Amino acid sequence: MRKPIHSVARKLGRMSWNKYNLFNIVNKDLPNLNNKTLFQQKWLAKKETRAYHGDQVNERQFKSKFFNSKLPTVHEGSQNLPHPTVAVLTYAELERRIDFVIFRSNFCSSIYAARQLCVHGKVKVNGAKLAFPSHKLKDGDVVTVDPHSIQMLKGEKETELDFEFKPFSQPFLFVPEYLEVNYNTCQTVLLRSPISRPGRSEIPSPLPQELHSLAYEYYARTAEHELYPERERPPTPPLLNLGVSQYLQEDATGPHANRAQPIASMERRCYAVIDAKGGHIDY
Repeated sequence: MRKPIHSVARKLGRMSWNKYNLFNIVNKDLPNLNNKTLFQQKWLAKKETRAYHGDQVNERQFKSKFFNSKLPTVHEGSQNLPHPTVAVLTYAELERRIDFVIFRSNFCSSIYAARQLCVHGKVKVNGAKLAFPSHKLKDGDVVTVDPHSIQMLKGEKETELDFEFKPFSQPFLFVPEYLEVNYNTCQTVLLRSPISRPGRSEIPSPLPQELHSLAYEYYARTAEHELYPERERPPTPPLLNLGVSQYLQEDATGPHANRAQPIASMERRCYAVIDAKGGHIDY
């Protein structure tokens, strides 16, 4: 049986205004990494950070579309505030998703409700209806949400709507610097990608930068084939390139003529193993 999203026992923070989620974030105990191996530390960091940053996105989709192992460089921090590590931007590409932009703009109470708005056709991008919550926005794209589909706006159609606060929503009612929101028209403009600044990161996250660094190391290791070209398979040994009769014919008069027959029999056994398994033998 699948555990509930806002499980008090697991205490995983989510992108939601739910009161149980707020309780989990406030009473969150960071995992103890002192008695863990390096891989366990990376995996726990990935678990904690991915629970908040796009838990509705599966791992395969995140690695292929929203993870970039080449993070941008940063400038030096101020004298008073040190600059955070660049790994805090591990989930920066997720902030370009439509459902993320809708939630960060406070048009929905959770990332799951924002996804539902997209699927139901209540969201437009640059004036065109788009029902794909995983669509990545470009700089300057305008996202428009149907005002009557926003939970916090109450009123009749073709009349001025009133905004009603939802309980436990105050800690989340802020707009990131990379978004420009117009609440009169229910529109949001994506200005740019989030960046890191001295002492903080523009990506809202309840988790420290140390966990983000470990999570980046976990994904960077699994995506190593993107950083380094795939090595070519070593050439097949000459023994398997030559036929048995050809090998015997070439070495029958050579200095190793007395060893030609045993080596040829070994070649037959190698081919027998290859035919039996139907695979390739690496030497």
